Amino acid sequence: MSLNPSIFKAYDIRGIYPTEINEEAAGQIAQAYLSVLTEKTGKAIKDFKIVVATDNRLGSAKIIKAAMAIFLEYGVGVTDIGLVSINDYYFAAGNYDFDAGIMATASHNPAEYSGFKLAIKNNGGVEFLSGVALYQQMQKMTFPLAAEKVQGQLKTQDVSDDHLKHIFSFVDLEKIKPFKIVVDSGNGMNGLMTPKIFSLLPGQLIHLFPELDGNFPNRAPNPLQPGAAEKIQAKILSAKADLGVMFDVDGDRIFLLDELGNLIKGDMTLLLLAKPMLKKFPGAGIAYNLICSHAVKDLVSKWGGRPLRSEVGYMNLARHIREQGGVMSGEVSGHYAFKDNFNADNAFIALLLALQTISEDGRPLSAIIKDYQLYARGDELNFKVDDITAKLDKIRRHYQKNILDEIDGLTVEFGDWWFNVRPSNTEPLLRITVEAKNEEELKKRQEEVLNVINS
Repeated sequence: MSLNPSIFKAYDIRGIYPTEINEEAAGQIAQAYLSVLTEKTGKAIKDFKIVVATDNRLGSAKIIKAAMAIFLEYGVGVTDIGLVSINDYYFAAGNYDFDAGIMATASHNPAEYSGFKLAIKNNGGVEFLSGVALYQQMQKMTFPLAAEKVQGQLKTQDVSDDHLKHIFSFVDLEKIKPFKIVVDSGNGMNGLMTPKIFSLLPGQLIHLFPELDGNFPNRAPNPLQPGAAEKIQAKILSAKADLGVMFDVDGDRIFLLDELGNLIKGDMTLLLLAKPMLKKFPGAGIAYNLICSHAVKDLVSKWGGRPLRSEVGYMNLARHIREQGGVMSGEVSGHYAFKDNFNADNAFIALLLALQTISEDGRPLSAIIKDYQLYARGDELNFKVDDITAKLDKIRRHYQKNILDEIDGLTVEFGDWWFNVRPSNTEPLLRITVEAKNEEELKKRQEEVLNVINS
């Protein structure tokens, strides 16, 4: 079949099931993946050990079955860990004796999507294979894959107990106080592990939408969609909870809400996590993406850490952890990865670190976050344009004396404000982030940048 190139994203593979991605497509993707692994490792395909996992999307079980059939046809040793969150999948890929992993998931896309996330073991860590790189491999190949066909072995494994021990190794459980916490797992994969984690914590869990339902009937799969947080906000207030937690439906992103129901921005949550990590690893590097508030670099430095500035995207942040000696990373989008978690995301570890910080501080979450808000950072503005290159050139000419760098779009710095404008990886959009010393200055500078783009 001829595959739609648009399903091959910068980080993974995602398309509508079954029109854009289906069992036949999954078979081709699996063959291309084996080809990439052979080139990267030099090993024969029949010597590979691959972990496979799936989320609860409507097409996931079918496409992972098709991929597994290809692996077994070519002699791969396959270990199926079943229905799990992406946190469990990354843990399994890194913790056990696997060469690589594949999970059927479409991240936080709407319910009609399916897809794959591909991982490769490298020096004890987990590296991610981009969908774009896999598509490039497919253009060089002929199908079926020209390799020896021998029968592979299929095993199953439950990783939850080992993963629980790993998650709790990041915190001192005795320091975590009893809280009343509302958790919204959105009918997604973290509904399975959340009760197990809270069975080991003091306090009370109020669990919203724990049942697995690939139609995601109670809210949008992406917690940042307008209206997605309304139900958890109402429950936090009615239950008089200490805080709330929202996961996206594959489970790797986490968003906190304070006791007033306010959704906390991802860069402020990063600071909650960085504090105990820097106590444990004094002077360590904390990687953050370049659209985070400057409060991140200011406070990480104040707390004795090394702020590591990165391009946007969890693959980039994982690279900075590896190359610059970081212990963790975080993004505005709610991704938090850890060196001792194989350089991969883990929303459960992030949750426990946040609870430890809140416990040790003793104040309500809203008061803690207020101390971190040194500046006024606006939400990212998405701006549709016909010619991205021309618009970037216009901004470059206008602000040329104040350009800090162009490692991911253009970052422009002034004394009391800054902005970044970068092209979307997937849409004809410019994404604009502006930060200033206060809200009044922020609005003024946002208008200025938009006027330059529109002029």
